[in-house]
Amino acid sequence: MTSPNDRNDDGGVPVPTTPVGASGTAPAEYPPASPAGRGMFGNQGSGDVSGYGGLVRPRRPIEEAARPYGSYFDEVRDALEEAYPQFGDAIEKVVVDRGELTLHVRPERIAEVCQVMRDDMSLRFELCSSVSGVDYLGADGRRLHVVYQLTSMTYRRLVRLEAAVTAEDPHLPSVTAVYPTADWQERETYDMFGIVFDGHPNLTRILMPDDWEGHPQRKDYPLGGIPVEYKGAEIPPPDRRRSYQ
Repeated sequence: MTSPNDRNDDGGVPVPTTPVGASGTAPAEYPPASPAGRGMFGNQGSGDVSGYGGLVRPRRPIEEAARPYGSYFDEVRDALEEAYPQFGDAIEKVVVDRGELTLHVRPERIAEVCQVMRDDMSLRFELCSSVSGVDYLGADGRRLHVVYQLTSMTYRRLVRLEAAVTAEDPHLPSVTAVYPTADWQERETYDMFGIVFDGHPNLTRILMPDDWEGHPQRKDYPLGGIPVEYKGAEIPPPDRRRSYQ
């Protein structure tokens, strides 16, 4: 490492210098005299966001929206309620937040609701652009949520469906028969969160090896990681770097 101010007396050529506090045995080690910085969201520690720095974000309760919702949201709810007689039993609550409409659906009814959302002429949500998982560990008894992003190309509208299951019984119907695009997306959600989509044509891991134990994006999955060797140096797992030791 060189500095423009580190020049010898005769040629003005930069002279290599060793940074203060550097160590060859810990690639991510802070210099001993470096003070901890201030992070975002009011964090007073290192500013680290891996979970080891003690960063805690408060959770807001998810409350049902009151009508009128605004935008096209009332029309979508009314059309679904008219086309689907089991609406009252299937829809747990309707949430409008940050300009998005979310229908919370009972897990056993998710495929039926998707079928109506796609086929009814007043709805026409022809595309399922995403199926993803969320783990609300410690905040919800049914901690594992599956989120479906539906798009109506006919009416240029977006709607989110959300279904929640427990970690002890993480089953809900697959929607691949309704939306073929959900095939690999459900496999990824199964791989990362352990949510089982009953009726899926080939529910196998898609990112992790077939013999991998556990589901890496669950909140109670160990964060230690795996040591990586790079050009002769070993990069330790996150919990063994810097001040985490």
